[in-house]
Amino acid sequence: MFELRLAPPAQKFLDKAETIVYDRIIKKLKDLANEPFPSDCKRVVNRTEKTFRVRIGGYRILYVVIHEKKEILIADIDKRPHAYD
Repeated sequence: MFELRLAPPAQKFLDKAETIVYDRIIKKLKDLANEPFPSDCKRVVNRTEKTFRVRIGGYRILYVVIHEKKEILIADIDKRPHAYD
């Protein structure tokens, strides 16, 4: 099981999220802690680190897996058009 760490932009998004969206995202984050590379994850191109993304409806979670520390850094959570900025 991997430990989850939230970057400030991801934490800010969760703090402002509606309850329904918050619950869906938290469920997906718990799933990521157990399986960091689910079948629906994709690699994000044009990033310096190996960044992956998973979809939750119109939202995206961008994250980096740090194998040495057994840690997942949640870099950003946002709506699809803004997630890749």
